[in-house]
Amino acid sequence: MSKEYLGQLVHTALSDLQTKGVLPVDLPEILVEATKDRQHGDFATNIALLLAKKAGIKPKDLANQIVAALPSSEQIARVEVAGPGFINFWLAKEARLSVIGDILAMGERYGQNSTGKDIRVLVEFVSSNPTGPLHVGHGRHGAYGSAVANLLEATGYNVWREYYVNDAGRQMDILATSVWLRYLQAAGEDIPFPANGYRGDYVKEIAQALQEKAGDALKQEHSAVMQGLPADEPEGGDREVYIDAVIARAKELLGKHYETVFDLALSTILADIREDLAALGVIFDSWFSERDFVRTDVVEKVIAGLAARGLTYEKDDALWFRATDFGDEKDRVLRRGNGIHTYFANDLAYHVDKYHRGFERVIDVFGADHHGYIPRMKAGLQASGISPDSMEYLLVQFVTLYRGDEQVQMSTRSGSFVTLRELREEVGKDATRFFYLMRKCGQHVDFDLELAKSHSSDNPVYYIQYAHARICSVFRQLAERNLSWDRDQGQAHLDRLGEPHEEQLLSTLANYPDVVAGAAIHREPQILTAWLRELANDFHACYNACIFLVEDPILRNARLALLAATRVVLVNGLNLLGISAPEVM
Repeated sequence: MSKEYLGQLVHTALSDLQTKGVLPVDLPEILVEATKDRQHGDFATNIALLLAKKAGIKPKDLANQIVAALPSSEQIARVEVAGPGFINFWLAKEARLSVIGDILAMGERYGQNSTGKDIRVLVEFVSSNPTGPLHVGHGRHGAYGSAVANLLEATGYNVWREYYVNDAGRQMDILATSVWLRYLQAAGEDIPFPANGYRGDYVKEIAQALQEKAGDALKQEHSAVMQGLPADEPEGGDREVYIDAVIARAKELLGKHYETVFDLALSTILADIREDLAALGVIFDSWFSERDFVRTDVVEKVIAGLAARGLTYEKDDALWFRATDFGDEKDRVLRRGNGIHTYFANDLAYHVDKYHRGFERVIDVFGADHHGYIPRMKAGLQASGISPDSMEYLLVQFVTLYRGDEQVQMSTRSGSFVTLRELREEVGKDATRFFYLMRKCGQHVDFDLELAKSHSSDNPVYYIQYAHARICSVFRQLAERNLSWDRDQGQAHLDRLGEPHEEQLLSTLANYPDVVAGAAIHREPQILTAWLRELANDFHACYNACIFLVEDPILRNARLALLAATRVVLVNGLNLLGISAPEVM
């Protein structure tokens, strides 16, 4: 029994009332939802409340007319009007029990649907600059982006997961220069380290690898490096001006060997990021290099397209895009006077290229600080002939890590931060992902380390996984007693199930497809995490109230069918979240 079936019955009743002139021609969408309390039925609709004003009828009176016009159905035990005009449906026992057969027959496909119609969707997420190890904030992006991609796939979309490697900007030059300076220091040159350099121990480790690879070939004396450089902070200088001067000096002195330093730093950190994300269960279909991309002619082609539409102009020795014509707060520079494209120009071209690669929808999972970036990107897409409605931005808020009362600051530049790897190694992949996914992406996450590590019912991921392990234990006990589960007999006698806790578990299992659909539509994995906790709670209550391995083989097989169906749904839900379902705990 599905909400769609009940919705069709309601639609038939409304059509009958339309024919009789009771209702206006235009009907709103018919929403049928599972009830939270089974005392109010299995499903309910508020359609009478939505239509009453247009029809000029009191909601409760209209609800009674709708109920009277409903076609008869053996799958419905009774229908009642409640409150101001809600229509509540109680399913027939056979209809409620049918969910077990559906789950066992569909297995891993249970809960999936085809609403996405194989539409090609590109989900870009994480895309952290490869300038240092991932910290706990990046981890939330990884868990959230991969869970959204999984949910979209489960609802029929053709999903492509992409990491945009920002390997062409100034930050990468700062990283490469930081590595080279640490290399020089290790070689005995007393060179001060820039206030704006990357200071983490990982920079020293890369510098050591550089020394092992290049020996003294890249060494320069202190005087050659420092001659004529401006003052740095805190010696009265400007840290930005100083680091740019040091970068220019590094490129000048190293010449073609600068690429050696740059490539080693990039490849080392990128390999670390790949490994870190894979260990978190985050796998990408492609790692898209900005550096390789900007070496093509795509950026210039996109700019030329804007110019051909009269949407660019020259001002202050730069080329500007008329972004205000498309709702942005100000126009944006595309190309500076020195001929270098702005980051916006590169990023716009990258997004246009996503559509040229055949993707019909694009989803970007970004940090909350990118909020102001959305209008300019949508303006650029619209100006390039692409519907801005096909582009979604999902903004992820920050993570606060609690270890007692201490909050550790996370800064890749200073090197003082908790890495994603440290977090994962302390609490485990599953707890890390689950705690990241427990809140809407737009809400801050307070990550409780001690709770995440605890083996108690207060730890939601442990509580859910323990439900699965308990079911596996029942089936192991079955084998130990030299008994077996007769699946066919169990399904043939599901009518033997009737205990209140069994009824509640059945009702919850039936809601799973709607939960998956809702989580996918709203891009909210926390809908699924909360529901899995409810399912685990209903199972544990049933486990404590009912004996499964009873002497009566018919009742035993029926209850084991209920357990097997619960196990399937637990595995399916945890898989969508990228979390394992252990058989022993």
